[in-house]
Amino acid sequence: MSQATETTPTGGNFPALNALDARRSVPATQLCDPGPGHAEVMRMLQSAVRVPDHGKRVPWRFIRIEGAAREALGERLAARSRERDPGASDAVVEKDRQRFLHAPVILTVVANQGEDAKIPASERLLSAGCVCFALLQAAQALGFGAVWLTGWAAYDPVIRRVLGVADDEVVAGFIHMGSIRQPAPERDRPDPALLLTDWTP
Repeated sequence: MSQATETTPTGGNFPALNALDARRSVPATQLCDPGPGHAEVMRMLQSAVRVPDHGKRVPWRFIRIEGAAREALGERLAARSRERDPGASDAVVEKDRQRFLHAPVILTVVANQGEDAKIPASERLLSAGCVCFALLQAAQALGFGAVWLTGWAAYDPVIRRVLGVADDEVVAGFIHMGSIRQPAPERDRPDPALLLTDWTP
């Protein structure tokens, strides 16, 4: 038997496949202290930067939001929420104020979308999306819950400037991380057999 045959995973029992199968998003409201410390964040990023990256552009960077910075950002979000919709209810504004206060650590994944003669912006954004997913997996591997969110704050020009996101960058996602207050229930997953077709000439 060849080495390749001996190491080929079968039956869904391969540990890496089990980890993928076990992944689930934990709502930000169900995340709490303690969150990942600096060493744990760096360990997650070490794995996350191994994603496919056509042309070796490294078309992403990270902004960490934690501690008092979450409260400061919440105040900016509340103020901007009022600017965007002066008629917004107090409940809506308060929800925006609390948006980044549940999880103790939020990693913002920022994708470079500037001009590139060889690598399309769409491929660089897809690479950043892979980083977001890898961070979810890495957080779970270290025993934390995580969820990938965007919301209006990811696209609003004022909040983008507050975060230091350049005009040729986009927020691919806010990865909220922390300890799990309450396990997230499993949800229905699509049947891959219904999604697969074979191309024939």
